[in-house]
Amino acid sequence: MFTTLRNAWRIPELKKKIVYTLMIIILFRLGAAVPVPFLDASALNQMVSAGSLLGYLDILSGGAFASATIFALSITPYITSSIVIQLLTVAIPALERLAKEGEDGRKKINKITRYTTLGLALLQAFAYYTMLRNQFHAVNYTSGFAGVFSALVIISTFVGGALLIVYLGERIDENGIGNGISLILFSGIVSRGPSAVVGFGRYIRLNEYSFSSMVSVVFMVALFLVLIVAIIIMTNAERRIPVQYAKRVVGRKMYGGQSTFIPVKVNMSGVMPIIFASSLLAIPGTIAAFTSPDPNSFAGRMLYSFNTNTILYAVLYFVLILAFNYFYVAIQYNPIEMSNNLRNNSGTIPGIRPGRPTSDFIARIIAKITLIGGLFLGIVATLPILLGKFTPGLNVSLGGTSVIIVVGVALDTFRQLESQMMMRHYKGFLE
Repeated sequence: MFTTLRNAWRIPELKKKIVYTLMIIILFRLGAAVPVPFLDASALNQMVSAGSLLGYLDILSGGAFASATIFALSITPYITSSIVIQLLTVAIPALERLAKEGEDGRKKINKITRYTTLGLALLQAFAYYTMLRNQFHAVNYTSGFAGVFSALVIISTFVGGALLIVYLGERIDENGIGNGISLILFSGIVSRGPSAVVGFGRYIRLNEYSFSSMVSVVFMVALFLVLIVAIIIMTNAERRIPVQYAKRVVGRKMYGGQSTFIPVKVNMSGVMPIIFASSLLAIPGTIAAFTSPDPNSFAGRMLYSFNTNTILYAVLYFVLILAFNYFYVAIQYNPIEMSNNLRNNSGTIPGIRPGRPTSDFIARIIAKITLIGGLFLGIVATLPILLGKFTPGLNVSLGGTSVIIVVGVALDTFRQLESQMMMRHYKGFLE
């Protein structure tokens, strides 16, 4: 990793891209410190609790939401719109045709995604403004012309901040090292590292520097490092399906005859199942944050039972991650289409007949790999929740999700750097 950075820094063109990317990230972190006018930040700190979507949003925004800054919405509107458009691409034939049109189709889909992001950001900003005004009384002016003006300023600032983040991510894609939106998400999560260290120190002080508290912190740090290694191994792991292409004569030339393989990654869906599952399970907590039901009532017990530090939440979280992992892989990989492509290109899997036997074989392989990947994601996501039951003073309930995102983005970024260096060092067939 460090060797890749050092070699990339020696190439002037890549050096400029790295510096440009770092400047955009610094600009993002500066914007995360600019407060939204007419809002009381202390009220947002009260809203951000470990059982609602707001706590998850605060993690993705790097603490910008709890501080009531212009980047409070972070990139969640863009992530949501991207997921929605990606799912609709499978269901709507017109979008599916655009996805197959190459670069022009991709640009049109990106344009649709931006408009969807704007609509979701407006809806989300209005919902948060309503909650801040009615429930937490965090808006300084709520009546008359001043109330209307403050509403417009707060909502437009939230929306503008979300769109500005998308713009900054696109600039990294065009002029930086790429992977712009993911790098912004990465920087927001990593920026909470110092606060995690402070939390560990506070936990030790509250327990009066006891031996058990120190052992707990050391165990957490060691588990964190082991978790990173496991995520790296599972992210790079793949199942290779061997493929043999038959020889064929076209004119005076012979083509094919080589052996290759189809790589099937163990973690094919990345962090998407975790995002789906956490967003779905955060709905009850968010409803509780909006309505503040009586904890002793039936509705209150139901809503508060979905808190992230409960066993019920961990079990449902694990099951939903498995389900969404199968769902996401199913819309990404079509064994029948893969089998037809192999047959059209005179390719076969050794020992497997072409046609339906090939598609059934690929489907079985993908099903097994999906189960392994889903179990891994479920364990990584729920393990911090279970550990939090034994260390109540340490809030690590969403730690697994953050680690998967951070490690995944880091690996993708370094792969892009390596590919760009390979392009610049390739001498070609003329030398």
